Amino acid sequence: MIGTNIEGTDPLQREPRRCVRNSLRGRLFRLLAVVIASTLLGASCVQGQRSSPTEYEVKAAYLYDFGKFVAWPAKVAAADDFPICVLGEDPFGATFDATIAGETINGKKVVVNRIAKPQEAVNCRILFISPSEESQLKQILATLDKISVLTVSDISQFTRRGGMIQFVVDANRVRFEVNVTNAERAGLTLSSQLLKVAINVRRDSQTGD
Repeated sequence: MIGTNIEGTDPLQREPRRCVRNSLRGRLFRLLAVVIASTLLGASCVQGQRSSPTEYEVKAAYLYDFGKFVAWPAKVAAADDFPICVLGEDPFGATFDATIAGETINGKKVVVNRIAKPQEAVNCRILFISPSEESQLKQILATLDKISVLTVSDISQFTRRGGMIQFVVDANRVRFEVNVTNAERAGLTLSSQLLKVAINVRRDSQTGD
């Protein structure tokens, strides 16, 4: 894993936290609307301080943005809210809640849920599978087979093992690759805009470890 510094040499300033958080949110939520690489540069605070987002602040913003570039079946899309879930040990901590607090996707309130079992993911729109669950990945994905949940992880070879979107580090930037076939099997449609900014687009359905 890379350190807390993404694209830049200045560590994330801890003070003033609210200022940093708000400026990061503004920038990170434009990740897929403009050139991603430049958007991930450090955000400036009102006092002129420069800071860079941590790895998991970037990933939290990505998870939110993915929700705007994926289409779910009508039955799923009709739900009252938009749950983004974390399965296993939570690497985001309070960062996740702070990053998407008060946000909506297609008029649905975004909520963060931490779950302990893959069976609990049935009502999730997006599921981040923590690295802590790697030894159980095959069973987790089998449980979710054909359920309309966008699976995301930074587990090695995730898209080759049945997952849909995998975070990778490319030139010290958090990027991602996708497996279109795995998403389509679950009834999900990935926007062409999302595919254009992925560093790799796979179209196979390998599910073995």
